[in-house]
Amino acid sequence: MENKNKLSDNFKSVFKNNTMIFVLVGVMLLFEVLIRIGGHGSLFAPANITNIIRQNAYVAILATGMLLCILTGGNIDLSVGSVVALVGALAGVFIVNLGMPIGLAICLCLLLGTLIGAFHGFFIAYIHIPPFITTLAGMLLWRGVATIVLDGKPIAPFPQKYLNLFESFIPNTSEATVEKFGEISMFGELVDKYTLITTFIITLICVLAYVILEIVSRNKKIKNNYTVSSKASFITKLVVLSLVIVILGQFLARDRGLPVVLILLGIIIAAYSYFTQNTVPGRYLYAIGGNAKAAKLSGVNTDSVMFFAYTNMGFISAVAALVTIARLNSAQPTAGQNYEMDAIASCFIGGASAYGGTGKVSGAVVGAIFMGVLNNGMSILGVDMNWQRAVKGLVLLLAVIFDVVSKKKKAAR
Repeated sequence: MENKNKLSDNFKSVFKNNTMIFVLVGVMLLFEVLIRIGGHGSLFAPANITNIIRQNAYVAILATGMLLCILTGGNIDLSVGSVVALVGALAGVFIVNLGMPIGLAICLCLLLGTLIGAFHGFFIAYIHIPPFITTLAGMLLWRGVATIVLDGKPIAPFPQKYLNLFESFIPNTSEATVEKFGEISMFGELVDKYTLITTFIITLICVLAYVILEIVSRNKKIKNNYTVSSKASFITKLVVLSLVIVILGQFLARDRGLPVVLILLGIIIAAYSYFTQNTVPGRYLYAIGGNAKAAKLSGVNTDSVMFFAYTNMGFISAVAALVTIARLNSAQPTAGQNYEMDAIASCFIGGASAYGGTGKVSGAVVGAIFMGVLNNGMSILGVDMNWQRAVKGLVLLLAVIFDVVSKKKKAAR
């Protein structure tokens, strides 16, 4: 009886700590049933899983940066969509119009995005203009500059070398590669097997790396006398999330392999997860969101932390811009519209608190995937765009209501 109770408590703990992952799986299964009933194919078609990743990579990237702003006290950045448009426009001018070396153009774009973020951060952190007003002004300003730079016209196409940086796959088994070997049916089969085996090996390496990092992190917390979950709960979490990675890997292996943009996204997630959870400057973000006055009295330079959060948001927006123009193969004055809304919604759906001080990078990414699945599933079902917006708005509202109600319950205890 005691063992059954322990097992039940472990599953409850895992479910509580990974609620959004289970909700995401449930929503995906619901869409799968509806799509099959409607005769629209399958949500879990390997090509569709690949498309969900490629089409929503920018949301996850932006959500990672947006989380840092939200942690500081529920603050947001409304300018990210316009910054994406401007940086994309400048990349088009540099790479397509001026023929600048791709590496140099990328560095310049990242630098310009960072400077825009620093521009916002200066007024927010040191002039103490509210983030909402500052970034609202930035949203209008940078969208206008982007339109001026492009003269209202898109710039396209981008060179294949640039597209390969964000839109290719590992292993590289493109149609062009197959054509080099002539029309050999056996070669096509070899390519499929090579893609399957290579992607599966990379997936197993990712699972191994994840397990090792989690074990090291847990041991470090135990050594420093932090409270950690029970061993059974920890093992259950490792098994469940490792299984999710393996399932995702097999879907990608059955399509074209591992998208390069997924590797970029993985690096960003790993870097920012480590920064927020294991570094002193990262913990300052949580401290300010929890109680800014107490953090300041404790010696935290709150102005510098705010400046960093918004400067970083500019850098992340530039990364998202480079990914976006590669996916569209053009720089457009309308690019980035509503991107800020998707990023903000992803953070709140992923568990970030509307008051700040609570949230994880992994949660923001799960929220971004959730938004992507909603978009993709409703599009396959042929749901009208207006209804899609209504559903996403309702989901965001429910996520914030859940956060507010949870806060009140904790305060009442």
